[in-house]
Amino acid sequence: MNTPPVRVLIVDDHPMVAQGIQSVLEDHDGLHVVGTLGTGRAVVDQLDALDPDVILMDLNMPEMGGLTATELVLEQRPGTRVLILSMHDSPEYISSALSHGAMGYLLKDVPTDEIAEAIKAVMRGERYLCTGAEGAIAPKSSDVPGALTGREQTILLQLAQGLSNKEVATALDISVRTVETHRKNIKRKLGISSTAGLTRYALEHGVLQGTGHAL
Repeated sequence: MNTPPVRVLIVDDHPMVAQGIQSVLEDHDGLHVVGTLGTGRAVVDQLDALDPDVILMDLNMPEMGGLTATELVLEQRPGTRVLILSMHDSPEYISSALSHGAMGYLLKDVPTDEIAEAIKAVMRGERYLCTGAEGAIAPKSSDVPGALTGREQTILLQLAQGLSNKEVATALDISVRTVETHRKNIKRKLGISSTAGLTRYALEHGVLQGTGHAL
């Protein structure tokens, strides 16, 4: 009995990048690209229809970034494997991606064959970090807000960028009351009493570093 091909979804807001990856993966036996999308919101909306086994997810995208999309994908379909494919090699980005549930992290300058290798690895249940990403992870967990859950880190980022509770709730498809609860828990865990303090903490720990789009 033949094993069905791994269904791969490519998510990147640069069409040429997505198409380039698609053309490479389609040359590999056992891999089938089910589509390319340009935003995290599109992934969440079309997840059931496209039914991917593995998602190659960019981080910085309009409407909804890769971290939020990863978290929502895994809430909706926990068995989906997410591989982050990004230009960012900072420890903060990599650690945050893994804490949000991604099973691997690839830099966009890796050899194209390594992307296929990473897909097969995460399908075996293994975590995959390319050499550049593995070497960049900070040895001390104190360098990032490790005491926070993935959801709390996402909300911390949104709040530190100046979004209101209502705006965060809309962006994450959760209730305002849930955001308020997370906000209280974040402040309690970090020992911070004000929104200005949350922003300062995010800046000091690199959470806001280089965020041209929402993460």
